[in-house]
Amino acid sequence: MLTDKNHTDATVTMEFGIPKEESTQVKEVLDDVYKSLSEKGYNPINQIVGYFISGDPTYITNYNGARTKIRKLHRDEILEVILQHYLDIK
Repeated sequence: MLTDKNHTDATVTMEFGIPKEESTQVKEVLDDVYKSLSEKGYNPINQIVGYFISGDPTYITNYNGARTKIRKLHRDEILEVILQHYLDIK
């Protein structure tokens, strides 16, 4: 039984999901960010991981608006798309 609206029942599994059309947008943004980081001479994988772990947008270059683009997305949405692709889940 819940006694506080701010706490959830630990026996219930919460669900999370993003619509398919947002998945396409995430991929396009990641492609753009990856390309921009590469063009500026950064290791794109390391920089994007740094952004995910810290939440600090300065890991992403401003070049070609990459930082602005990635900040329009939620990190959890990006991570979901990456995981789906890694596991080859459609």
